[in-house]
Amino acid sequence: MGNKVTTFTDDQLEAYQDCTFFTRKEILRVFKRYQELAPDLIPFNMTGDESRKIKMPVDVIEGMAELNENPFKTRVCEVFSEDGSGNMSFDDFLDMFSVFSEAAPRDIKTAYGFRIYDFDGDNYLSRPDLEKTLTSLTQDELTAEEVAFVVDKVLEEADLDDDGMLSYIEFEHVISRAPDFLNTFHIRI
Repeated sequence: MGNKVTTFTDDQLEAYQDCTFFTRKEILRVFKRYQELAPDLIPFNMTGDESRKIKMPVDVIEGMAELNENPFKTRVCEVFSEDGSGNMSFDDFLDMFSVFSEAAPRDIKTAYGFRIYDFDGDNYLSRPDLEKTLTSLTQDELTAEEVAFVVDKVLEEADLDDDGMLSYIEFEHVISRAPDFLNTFHIRI
């Protein structure tokens, strides 16, 4: 009696349920995963504003098994961290897991995929963005000429308005024809 330790308030859990694709149990499982990454940094009790204020260092997040082998792990952390640094609060971490969950719809995954590949943040996938994406995907195994050739082919196929870059709508059109996108754009909790 009175020994129950509370991680989040009921109001916090309800708010998390409202803005993620998770149940209470899944939210607590994501928190457990977050807390396990740095138990000395992350307190068990998050009933105040700790979930927004305490930040997990980007190198710790990049090293977790779920991201460690992902060639976009740095970009993923940057996109999901509120300040773009890659350091994540629990709220950021939960958002990331929510978007990468199987329950997240294709349009949400597509929007975040676009942001991850938009390295310069100009809301277009320009030639340099596509080159960085391809280089990351192939782990630097292509020559500069091969990268240029593939980027030319991508733009030839997907750049519907011939402006030399992909808008979100053009990217969305490409992703709609990629059945494996949903299977590769997720992390299990």
